[in-house]
Amino acid sequence: MRHFLTLKDFTKEEILEIIETGLSIKKNLKAKIYNQELKNQTLAMIFEKSSTRTRVSFEAGMFQLGGHALFLSNRDIHLGRGEPIKDTARVISSMCDMVMIRTFEHSMIEEFAHYSKVPVINGLTDSYHPVQLLADYMTLVEHGMEKNIVAAYVGDGNNMTHSWVMLAAKLGFELRVATPKGYEPDGNILKEALVIAKESGAVIKLMNDPKEALSGATVVITDTWVSMGQEEEKGERLKVFKGFMVDDAMMSLTAENAKFLHCLPAYRGYEVSESVFEKHSEIIFDEAENRLHAQKGLMVWLDRKRG
Repeated sequence: MRHFLTLKDFTKEEILEIIETGLSIKKNLKAKIYNQELKNQTLAMIFEKSSTRTRVSFEAGMFQLGGHALFLSNRDIHLGRGEPIKDTARVISSMCDMVMIRTFEHSMIEEFAHYSKVPVINGLTDSYHPVQLLADYMTLVEHGMEKNIVAAYVGDGNNMTHSWVMLAAKLGFELRVATPKGYEPDGNILKEALVIAKESGAVIKLMNDPKEALSGATVVITDTWVSMGQEEEKGERLKVFKGFMVDDAMMSLTAENAKFLHCLPAYRGYEVSESVFEKHSEIIFDEAENRLHAQKGLMVWLDRKRG
């Protein structure tokens, strides 16, 4: 049995296998062929952080695979009222076939997985957002952008940054991360990624100049500057991140036909300009839709690994 908590735990071959599984399921869906590999199975979805795309994609995906998804907020279960995580894990995993958790502390999902009898999927923590990276890379594959990637991540050194760092390390491409001083990725996560990068041939660079990062890049990524739980820091963050908005001038520094990705929601006029967002809206909304297909591929892959 496998859990999906971070890309660190998966080989390059396994990541690509999950992507291919998702692409195959997507192709069948578009042809009105409904793969029901998870028929009569139940996915428990625990949300301590709310989300549009995560809830809709997992719930719709489980339905299309022939199963059922249960939405559980921390207001609905005893986990939010003092029950130990390990007890909740043992109870829910005895009744459901798979669990997806979207929460704050990464340690919470690690403890839950330790006591779970069924696969646990990280729908987002403050440290990682690996399901989003499956969708992102699937989108690059569909758009023929997966070869010779030179990716530039501009913005906050947050869970999305950590996930891109880990994907680059595993798959062996170049990633440049540009953040304001003091907002760099977590040092321990970066060290782990750099060790993996030595084996894969990945090139991971940290810098504080977004223009340097975007120079010749084939893929540009950004995310909100104010993540959930950081609302009180908004005023200060808007000052610090001034000059980090991806606009037309920034994109003019990239390679010809470079693509812009955003995991959404996007705040125009902050991390991205209206014109850049709209110019790349087709691939951005392909990326959003691919949350559905990539996660279906992941759930099927995890189910197959149980034998």
